[in-house]
Amino acid sequence: MDSDVARGRSGAASRPRPGTRACEDVHRSATVARRRAVTLLLLSVLLPGSAQLVVGNRSFGRIVLRVWFGMLAVLGLLGVVALISLSTVIDLLSTGWVLLVAQWFLYAWAVVWALVVLDAWRLGAPVTQPLRTRRRFAIATVILMLLPASVAYAGSSVSAGRAALAAVFADGPASPASHGRYNILLLGGDSGAGREGTRPDSIQLLSVDARTGRAVTFGFARDTEHIVFEPGSIMAELMPQGWVCGRDCLLNGLYTWAHDHADQFPPEVTDPGIVATREAVEALSGLDIQYYALVDLNGFRSLVDALGGLEITVMRRTPIGGGTSPISSWIEPGKQRLDGYHALWYARSREGSSNYERMARQRCVMSAMVDQVDPRTLALRFSDIAAASTGVLRTDIPQSELGAFAELAMKTRAQKVTGVNFVPPLLKPWDYDVTVMRQIVADTIRDSEQTDEKAAVSTSVRTIPDPDATDGTAGETSRTDSGAAGATTSDPTAGSGGAAEETPSVAVVPPEDPLARPSEDANARTDNIASVCSVG
Repeated sequence: MDSDVARGRSGAASRPRPGTRACEDVHRSATVARRRAVTLLLLSVLLPGSAQLVVGNRSFGRIVLRVWFGMLAVLGLLGVVALISLSTVIDLLSTGWVLLVAQWFLYAWAVVWALVVLDAWRLGAPVTQPLRTRRRFAIATVILMLLPASVAYAGSSVSAGRAALAAVFADGPASPASHGRYNILLLGGDSGAGREGTRPDSIQLLSVDARTGRAVTFGFARDTEHIVFEPGSIMAELMPQGWVCGRDCLLNGLYTWAHDHADQFPPEVTDPGIVATREAVEALSGLDIQYYALVDLNGFRSLVDALGGLEITVMRRTPIGGGTSPISSWIEPGKQRLDGYHALWYARSREGSSNYERMARQRCVMSAMVDQVDPRTLALRFSDIAAASTGVLRTDIPQSELGAFAELAMKTRAQKVTGVNFVPPLLKPWDYDVTVMRQIVADTIRDSEQTDEKAAVSTSVRTIPDPDATDGTAGETSRTDSGAAGATTSDPTAGSGGAAEETPSVAVVPPEDPLARPSEDANARTDNIASVCSVG
């Protein structure tokens, strides 16, 4: 005990007294050590490897610092190239092997950066600091370790993106533009429970000027009949007389029919449904279609949620439910941010509306997705979007063409897209003249190409008088329950293998019109998207 007391007295005697020069020197030394430790940590964040270069393993620090400056140089070079040719950068960053290298480099850099930060903490000699200071430095080091963790997360995002690109896009050769335009078939497929096969609920043709990006869309009613294919096409060989068996042969039924008869298609055809639908729309529009994009509406919900929802101004109260299920709630008019569940119901709801109003709502939802998928959203939600896109979106656009199409899409985003829906009152999908339809397509494209940019900005779908109308109401008719133009209230797939069941359209028309449905509401049947909804 005496020795312990003696040691205590000796320690107390050796401790500098407050106010003395020795005490000031100790305090100054502690302050310098603390500042030194802070500096080393900050250097490891701003210039990884510089702390080791100053007071640690200089060879290791020199290597890390060179890698860091090399990364900054590569990023700077990509930025400069992007200003000159954005498509070149996108092509590079969408190449499989480049993404694979980037993925593993980011993983490796995350580990190295974490080691550098921990080593900087060690070099700061935390054991010589007071307990309170050591705790603060430990907390600061843990916070700074979030930076290497974010790099590892970036690596996982690159991995998800690489997998999504491989799953969504094709590996085949690129198709050249036709007469200076890219024509892309956009399909919203529905393979829900209780349905036989996949049926396109939404059928649109997007035609984009390959130089200016100015685009027009053409919407085709899924119950379009009397389709005669172009000579020399695959479908013309299979159906020389065309797809012309009345209500049992609708446009959206071709997809399922083709898959049910896949053995009749050439061996090189990997998706008979796409080929059949593509050749049908080519026959209707008179345009050569280079590519297609198919969205599975069953996975659409997860994709919208990954985007953070869609902003849509709803013009008409839309039910959730109906038909064989009771209406559980409503999507009310006004500006709404719809999550995946409500956006899907808004696009698919049938109760109290016609197929043509549904077409307008689906077009509005698709426009909202295109409008709101900006670089910021992609950057913040890239991993979620990539994961949600797999199995939801499918296209034959080659992965090698992503750069060119991304640059073209940016031009298109700067302009409003005009469009035509081939529905009443423009024309009757069960009773129309295909030459008139083709002329409307040609005229719309010509007007789009010849109109100056300011006049080309239009938020509504183009309305064209029904060429078959003889008075103010003849063009606003819908189908009847007679003959080949019979009603589509029942499932017509029994004989054709895949057309969707139809609910009666809703609009009041003159009873003297032999093609009228008295139960219909004229306000619910429109080809004007602005009267149904708007984006944002």
